[in-house]
Amino acid sequence: MCEANAYLIQGNEKKLIMEAVDTVEPEGDGIRLVSIFGDQKFIEAHIHSLALVDHNIFLKE
Repeated sequence: MCEANAYLIQGNEKKLIMEAVDTVEPEGDGIRLVSIFGDQKFIEAHIHSLALVDHNIFLKE
């Protein structure tokens, strides 16, 4: 499976905000995340980095 976990970087901490992310879409001033289960979440953030081998998405406000 190729889905990833999305984390929000806040200071020195990484907070898990969604598991099993399938789709990452830019939308307005942020990012819309959609999981393989159809759950959606909008985060006012930008992509900080991607660790594709580890299946991680790092976002920053």
